[in-house]
Amino acid sequence: MLEQWIAEHYDQSGIVWQAIAIPPSRRGRRRRTLDPRLEACLATDEDPLLMPLRVVWLAPREHVGSARRRLLRLLVLGDPRDPGRLRQRWLAREPDRCRVVAAEAASAGELRARWRTAGGLAGAETTGLAEFVARQAALALERAERRVRGLRYKVPRFVHEDILARPAFRGGIARLAAQLGRPEPAVLRDAQRYLREIAATHSPYVIDLVALAIRTLYTRAYGEALEYDRRGLERIYALAQRNPVVFLPSHKSNLDHLVLQYALHENGHPPNHTAGGINMNFFPVGPLVRRSGVFFIRRTFKDNPVYKLVLGHYVDYLIEKRFSLEWYLEGGRSRSGKLLPPRFGLLANVVDAWRRGKAEDVILIPVAIAYDQIQDVGAYTAEQRGATKERESFGWFVGVVRGLRRRFGDVHIRFGEPISLAAMLGPADPQAEPSTVGEEDEPQLAIQKLAFETSVRINAVTPITPTSLVALALLGRGDRACSVPEIRFALHNLLDYVQRRQLPTTGELALDTAGGVRRTLDQLVENGVVTCYAEGPEPVYAVGPDQHLTAAYYRNTVIHFFVNAAIAELALLHAAEEGRTDRRAEFWAEALRLRDLLKFEFFFAEKERFRAELWEEIALHDPKWQAALVSGPAAIQAVVRGFRPFNAHRVLRPFLHGYQVVGDTLVRERREAPLDQTAFLQRCQALGTQYRLQRRILSPESVSRVLFETALKLARNRGLLDVGRPDLAERRQAFAAEIRDAIRRCDAIEVLVHSRLAGLIP
Repeated sequence: MLEQWIAEHYDQSGIVWQAIAIPPSRRGRRRRTLDPRLEACLATDEDPLLMPLRVVWLAPREHVGSARRRLLRLLVLGDPRDPGRLRQRWLAREPDRCRVVAAEAASAGELRARWRTAGGLAGAETTGLAEFVARQAALALERAERRVRGLRYKVPRFVHEDILARPAFRGGIARLAAQLGRPEPAVLRDAQRYLREIAATHSPYVIDLVALAIRTLYTRAYGEALEYDRRGLERIYALAQRNPVVFLPSHKSNLDHLVLQYALHENGHPPNHTAGGINMNFFPVGPLVRRSGVFFIRRTFKDNPVYKLVLGHYVDYLIEKRFSLEWYLEGGRSRSGKLLPPRFGLLANVVDAWRRGKAEDVILIPVAIAYDQIQDVGAYTAEQRGATKERESFGWFVGVVRGLRRRFGDVHIRFGEPISLAAMLGPADPQAEPSTVGEEDEPQLAIQKLAFETSVRINAVTPITPTSLVALALLGRGDRACSVPEIRFALHNLLDYVQRRQLPTTGELALDTAGGVRRTLDQLVENGVVTCYAEGPEPVYAVGPDQHLTAAYYRNTVIHFFVNAAIAELALLHAAEEGRTDRRAEFWAEALRLRDLLKFEFFFAEKERFRAELWEEIALHDPKWQAALVSGPAAIQAVVRGFRPFNAHRVLRPFLHGYQVVGDTLVRERREAPLDQTAFLQRCQALGTQYRLQRRILSPESVSRVLFETALKLARNRGLLDVGRPDLAERRQAFAAEIRDAIRRCDAIEVLVHSRLAGLIP
């Protein structure tokens, strides 16, 4: 076919041509040996023009049948874009299934100059030039084929060869060898091994296989169609034409990467280069996802400078070639439902690549992935009670697939406002100090702000689901079972608040009708989160036994929308107490104290912006609230009574009760003994269980390892673990007292809730 195409285009022109085969770059069928005629062609004194040609085999235009059927067809018949010789002859009879593409031609002299620039040998030598020319031809053909197929199969070729041949990489290896006192070839061998361990090895065939497998998998438990903004993806597609983009999704489920990958695939986006933990590299999952775009990195490598060097150059390569990246800024799945504090390592690698001029700009895409319900939540609640995380393996994977047999609702994907590194960090500076950090290092302030802003934007577009709002309402009623009319009453102010704030939702929540509320409750009953007692005159619903952590998980996915209101309630109550002289100052001081107390739990804006947000929050309930601050306790209490809904008792108190356990346990600790964190957390678990039995803690969700760990992080930040401080006992007692003081005001808010239910206040 190629020779026929050449003859049709050049035989009548008088041009003398010769067809020389180069090793194919598709799949694994590669002839490693070069045709000796290529070296002879390059060694001649003449300057021949070299034009790369390829036959592009096109898939059928229409894919009929279910995803399962199409997956089976792909497995049986193989890749339609890379057919074997017999199938090629069959497809050649269909003109719309094959096309010859010609890449941009270049002269031998021009290619020789490129080779020298890339670090080739002296001009009189041709050793290595033929391999370079063949690789350049293959890359040019990939670009030409992409114009026919679109960007869906934009995948890197010759990654290892390109990175290992770069002078900057070789120079880094030489410097490391000198620093480590090791032979350079030995360090290079380690680097080659690490690159094979890390790098993704894309295959268009496997990309299609995995996409169909993803659809088959997620539709077992969720709706046929993913719910997301297609226009938003079109805008991201346009951004990716100019600069590399980095997708930073929230991490709630094992399905997060899969559903995002499928959404991108069905909209013609190339697969992201997605960072995955090395723990996921087990057979058969590891080889499959590696060929569909996942690159694996170790959980810890702070003492391995060669590994750091290789990972840094791999990220440089991806940024320079404008490939899309993806990883979880949180580092791992959230066990509580809230967005976790960011991890900075890969983000610092990307910032360093941009600063070194590997791209004019890099665009970060915050992504929120929400589920009506998720399969993983049972394992999360067990871990919060102290269970060990199950290790990933083939058996674990089979269990995950089996768990998708029940219905969990729908999947919702939202894309936040993109962040430009050039706009946020200013001009690139190749001379700047590297911002790359280890696991325990403090990153540069600019990296922290960038990660924080990304997290805030993820939270801002996280949609409120009917499940999350019903869980918020039920948990606010404690252990009491409620009828559908009572739950509708509890939801009324919440729905009104969501509407007034214009908060993002998954669509029509349909919780203002009995049918809509009952539908959401029935879905929660089906998966055991809520129990229903229907033997009386009307059914009543309550959070199931041992399911409070599960309900709290769903509530916590949207709790960030209600935190400022809860802080405002507590700060106003503080300002209204007797003995306050400057009530305005007391209000703002208490609000900032609460912000500091909960800073490791929620993402708060910087102080000035936080003050503005708090002002707007209270003005939503009472526009004249500032005048009330100087009018005295009665006026301030009237402002608090005007809040609809009340929040602190169900939003903050469960967290503060967990913190109380840690504070009280710290008071009991010996101040001269270093803290053993594992043993300490076990003591917290025991004390929390005791408090729960004594009803000093009102909800089982407060007895949570995740909460205890965060409270301990705060205690460490405040110097409460510094052994030997003479005032350590007093500081720990003050910490516990501060938490109890906040809980007391949460209890006061609950009194107002009961007063409203009884009709004593409007």
